[in-house]
Order: sequence, then C-alpha cells, then structure tokens
Amino acid sequence: MAVRRGRPLEPFPQPASAARLKRASNHLNNGPMSREIVLDTETTGLDPRTGHRLIEIGCVELIDYLPTGRTFHRYIHPERDIDPEAERVHGISLSFLADKPRFHHPDVCDALIEFVGDAVLIAHNAAFDRGFVNHELNKIGRPLLAEPRWVDTLSLAQKRFPGMYNSLDALCKRFKISLSERDKHGALIDARLLAAVYLELRGGKERGLDFSPAPVARPAGVGPTADAPIVFQQKPRPRALPTRSTEAERAAHEAFVRATLKGGAVWAKFGVAAD
Repeated sequence: MAVRRGRPLEPFPQPASAARLKRASNHLNNGPMSREIVLDTETTGLDPRTGHRLIEIGCVELIDYLPTGRTFHRYIHPERDIDPEAERVHGISLSFLADKPRFHHPDVCDALIEFVGDAVLIAHNAAFDRGFVNHELNKIGRPLLAEPRWVDTLSLAQKRFPGMYNSLDALCKRFKISLSERDKHGALIDARLLAAVYLELRGGKERGLDFSPAPVARPAGVGPTADAPIVFQQKPRPRALPTRSTEAERAAHEAFVRATLKGGAVWAKFGVAAD
C-alpha cells in the first residue's frame, strides 16, 4: 500500500535519562525494571511459508515503557528476489543488500538474540513479524521466540478503538506522533514510532512521573499480553513528607482545635487532643 508523509506533529519521545530510569525503577515494588523490546521487520514479501525472507530488522529497548536509547538494526541479504510491491513499500532493493550479511551471520543472528534476551517483544500485527523471525531462526536450528512472549499492539488498539482503522500510521496521527521523518516504511524508524504508540496505548507519557502507581510483580518469564493487561496497585510512600509548618503555627492550630472544635475535632484522631 502507498505510504504518505504525515503532517509534522509531536516529535519522538526522547530516550530516558539515567535519572528518569532510576525514578521509573521506584515504581516496580523495589523489583527489577520492566524491560521490553519493540520490534519491526521489512521483508521480501508477505509470507515466509512461500519462501519470503527478512531483509531488515529494527529493535528499540524500553525500560518501564520508556525508550532507553539502545537500539538494534540490521539489513540482511535475503538470498532471493524482492517482490516489486514490497520494494515499493520499503524502498529496499536487492542491489542495496548485495554486501549485507545473511541472517545466519553472528553479527545478525547472535547479536539479535543477545539484544532481545528474555524481554517481552512488542510488535504491530505481531504474527507477521514473529512468523518471519521464527522462520529465519528455524532455518538455522536456533530456538524460536515463543508466542506468549509477544504483545500485539494491533490487538491492543482494536480493543481500545473498536471499528476504527488501527494501522501504525493511523495510530501515530491519532496520538499526534510525527511521521515527518519517514517517507517509506523502515524497520528501525517504524520500531521507534511503535514505541511511542505503545506508550500511549499503555497509558501515556504521564506513566514516567514519580507519582504513578506501580505494576504488580508477575512471575518470572511472564509478561503482559493483550488478554492479561498490566494490573496496578498503589505503592506506599517510602518516607513521610517533611513538615512545612512552624512550631508556632502548630501551637496556634492546636489551640484553635481545643477552643473551637472540642470533642468533634477530626484532628483528635491524629494525636491532637480536644477538650
């Protein structure tokens, strides 16, 4: 399908600073930070079962839904022709890929597996990307990325916006995320766009603030899914706020409570006696 340039809207969210990531970690019940990988691919065609292959993969690392600045990006020689319709979408030609490594090269396969680790994987229409990545892994006898590890943002969007058009472009425009940096689809730029969309689908940028509630810890190896969304519980304040009133102000307040409110004072429940 044709890809149109979107009007300039809001820029990509910037990578989280170290201080911001430290604040985000305070949300997680003093446990490890939640690491997820947003992943996108470009391919020679629509279906790996008919022989189509990966030609580009891009990943963006998130910690507690915020980009860290770490990314993974590779072009891959597919060892076959690229369908003209696919090339019109992503603009990647076989001549451009002539000197690029095959998927089995350690700089592609091993580096990808190391970057992903055991993180939850986020993709738009995840079955498509999962099918191609696992097809490549299977061809070289490597373990597959199991379906329960994947979160499909298309499914999340369809539940939030039923009956609406929920392509990546449509969601970017709905959430006022700029498309001005891309003329055609590309794996890394689309992964960055999807990271911004995913943040909005999970609650928006205010999730990065210190006063947001903390996700309930899940068992090891279990990540959020469209059918099992993240549940939140309020974390107790780690320490009391400092007193901002003076000693004279507190004495005047206690005198007012004693003289005016007497036995009906709510403050008496908190240690202020009222005769």
